[in-house]
Amino acid sequence: MQRLIKHRIVIQDSWQLLEQNAPGALPFSGDVIVPLDLWAKERDALSFRLGRVGVWLEADADPAAIAPDLAHFHLIAIRLARFTDGRGYSLARLLRERYGYRRELRAIGDVQRDQLFYLSRCGFDAFALRADQDPDKALHAFDDFGETYQASVERPYPLFRRRLDSAPPVTTA
Repeated sequence: MQRLIKHRIVIQDSWQLLEQNAPGALPFSGDVIVPLDLWAKERDALSFRLGRVGVWLEADADPAAIAPDLAHFHLIAIRLARFTDGRGYSLARLLRERYGYRRELRAIGDVQRDQLFYLSRCGFDAFALRADQDPDKALHAFDDFGETYQASVERPYPLFRRRLDSAPPVTTA
């Protein structure tokens, strides 16, 4: 079982990730994360099996393709193919903000410590780090920065708005 970070805690992953075009039958029970293509082909069979179902998307996927099925997924994973590819960040924000997805959103693939702070700001709440990354050491990444200027999924208002809202009212004499 792989260890991952979920809600800023290192846990053992109970989900089985099925790879694209993997040979063999679907597991009858247990929690599985299936590729989008497999979900499209086996939607009915996957909906009635024992265990929870999640789907994983490539970073270039269109979230509108799964929007009608979001209630079926206990987890959505987005595969980051390369450290330098930012499309997964945009996909996460779309799922959270446009489509209102509130369950687990997991980053998989080429996920490194240096990305965690930014991935969490886009809506990811679970991180399956690359094999050469230590999840225990990576936890400190969430504290790399004390304040942010921009709005995000985590903090929907930019810094200037947060400061204005917390400032004492101006009184005139």
